[in-house]
Amino acid sequence: VQLQASGGGLVQAGDSLTLSCAASGRAFSSYIMGWFRQAPGKEREFVAAISWTGNTYYADSVKGRSTISRDNAKNTVWLRMTGLKPEDTAVYYCAANSGGLGYSAFAQYDYWGQGTQVTVSS
Repeated sequence: VQLQASGGGLVQAGDSLTLSCAASGRAFSSYIMGWFRQAPGKEREFVAAISWTGNTYYADSVKGRSTISRDNAKNTVWLRMTGLKPEDTAVYYCAANSGGLGYSAFAQYDYWGQGTQVTVSS
């Protein structure tokens, strides 16, 4: 599976942004798809995930401000973020998890995209 993330950019605090992740390869619909982010000097952290049945999971830091969705026919997953804050500034990565045993740990994901930069100015 190859993943291509896009949609990042420079925005102002309070703005909204939608990140996209296009997947190639088979069995996309069977993967848990997740978004992680990594700010400078910090570890990569879980942001959101969506199961193949559409169940969604969010980190507390983005809950209520973000929506993850997927279209299995288009092999695409999105992360819509609203009310962006400067602390949301990071490189955002999409990832695919074929194991299905969890959704929030870095090690549970088998495939990673290249990342897209989101910068939120105050």
